[in-house]
Amino acid sequence: MPNDYFQFQQFRVQQGKAAMKVCTDACIFGAWLAREWRGADGLLLDIGTGTGLLSLQVAQETQCRIEAIEIEMSAYQQADENFKASPWANRIRALEGDIRSFEPEYLYDFVISNPPFYENDLVSDNAKRNLALHSSELTLESLIFGMNKLLQPGGKWALLLPARRRNPAIEIAEKNGWKLTKECMIRNQPSSKPFRHCLLFSRHAVNETEREDVYIKDNGVYSDWMQQLLQPYYLAFT
Repeated sequence: MPNDYFQFQQFRVQQGKAAMKVCTDACIFGAWLAREWRGADGLLLDIGTGTGLLSLQVAQETQCRIEAIEIEMSAYQQADENFKASPWANRIRALEGDIRSFEPEYLYDFVISNPPFYENDLVSDNAKRNLALHSSELTLESLIFGMNKLLQPGGKWALLLPARRRNPAIEIAEKNGWKLTKECMIRNQPSSKPFRHCLLFSRHAVNETEREDVYIKDNGVYSDWMQQLLQPYYLAFT
């Protein structure tokens, strides 16, 4: 059974109320985003924040003001508690609601999401976990189309997706005028296929997408890339 909390160097993520717990690929995505925008100052929206992990990771390395929306009430309450207990409580706030009906008061500079991604797969009898994992409530189409009303003209947005949903996401994004500018392909080990993709989009055309092809462990040992990326966060990498 997962612990009720996950301790990072500068903050703690309580997760007892949330259906989806802290996991390695989400930690990688949050650290990847924070590295990309380190020192940035702007307004960021985290869609489907869950425990608030991504928002907390980005807050640690940037000066962004962050709003994090969550549809499931228990997860929203969990994120709200984690934000208020963090060193950045003055610039992160949780919002309870459905992104599909969300009407922003202003446009954002950055939008991030680790969305539900088991579309059309078997669902469980746990309604909270279904909301967190399955996209019957939030589809890629509605999520990506929604970026048009959420972002400043020069804004950027990023998704964490499983390998099989990478190509459909890029196709939908391109149809809506977005360009893939950066990608991180995550493997469990050097010989395995990528199982997660960190994707960063903007309106600006690029000559060539920047790509990283990385792995987490080799023979049970964390890769140098993994250690460098997570060094600001993991207690084991201090």
